[in-house]
Amino acid sequence: MAQRFGGKYSPDGAARRDGAKAPAPQNPYDTQKPARAGARSNLLFILPLAFAMQAFRQDPGGLALGLAATGLLLAAAWLTREGIRAHEAYDQRRIARRPAFPRKIAASLLTGAGLVAGALMTTGAPLSAGLIGGIGAVLHLFSFGPDPLRDKGAEGIDAFQTDRVARAVDEAESLLAAMKDAILRARDPAMERRVDRFATAARGLFRSVEADPRDLTAARKYLGVYLTGARDATVKFADLYAQSRDSKARADYEALLDDLETTFATRSKALLANDSTDLDIEISVLRDRLRLETPRP
Repeated sequence: MAQRFGGKYSPDGAARRDGAKAPAPQNPYDTQKPARAGARSNLLFILPLAFAMQAFRQDPGGLALGLAATGLLLAAAWLTREGIRAHEAYDQRRIARRPAFPRKIAASLLTGAGLVAGALMTTGAPLSAGLIGGIGAVLHLFSFGPDPLRDKGAEGIDAFQTDRVARAVDEAESLLAAMKDAILRARDPAMERRVDRFATAARGLFRSVEADPRDLTAARKYLGVYLTGARDATVKFADLYAQSRDSKARADYEALLDDLETTFATRSKALLANDSTDLDIEISVLRDRLRLETPRP
C-alpha cells in the first residue's frame, strides 16, 4: 500500500505552517535488538528429519527408536526456542521472576535422550549411544546456556512488592502481544509499525515501575485499564479495516494511538520526576542530619 513520504525536505519536514519545528521521527529500530532465537534454534528443527528418514529403513525395533529420536529432538528444538525467548524477556526487564520451568535445561536433556535413541537405532551399542547422548546434551547446554535460575531485581526490595510488579508487567506484556497479533489482520505494515511505537512507549512506563515498585499504584490503570481498552480497540479496528479499508477508521485509530502514546510518555516522565524529588528530599534530610551530628571545631 502507498505511504506518504516524509523527511527533511518534505513540505512539513523541517517546520510546520505555524513555524514550530516538527518533532524528529523516532527510529523504529532504536529499542530493537536482534532476536537470539534465530538460525541456530531453527536448525534444530531440521536435524531430526535425518533420523525420521533413516527409521523407515529399519526393522520394527529400529523404526520405534528412530521415531522416538525424531520426537525427542523436535520437542527439544521447540523447548530451546521458547527458552531463548523467555530468557530474552528476562534480560529486558529490571525486575523479573525466574522461569517456572527451565526450558533450555530440559531441552538439553531431551537432546541427549534423542541422540541416545538415534545412536541405538544406527549402532545398537548402548555404551556408545550413552556417550553420544551425554556429549550432545553437554554441547547443547554449552551452546544455548542455562535458563535464569533466580529472580532478578529483588535485592533490597520487599518480595511482595516485586511479585506484584512482576505479575502486573506480565499481564501488560500479554496485552501488548495481543495488540501486535491483532493488528496483523489489518494487513497494513504502517499500522504495524505504529503499534510497535506505542509498545515502546508503554514499555518505558513498565521500566519506570520496575525501577521503583512503589509507583505501581499510580500506574495500575495504565498497565490494566488503558492497555485492555487499547487491545480491544485494536481487535475491532483490525477486523473492520481488513474488510472495508475505511480511511476514517484508520485515522481515528491512529489518533487513539497518538493520545495513548502521549499519555504513557507523560506518566513515565511524572514517575521519574517523582523519584527525583524523593531522592532530593532524602539527600537534603541526610545532609541536615550530618550537619547536626558533626562536631564543630
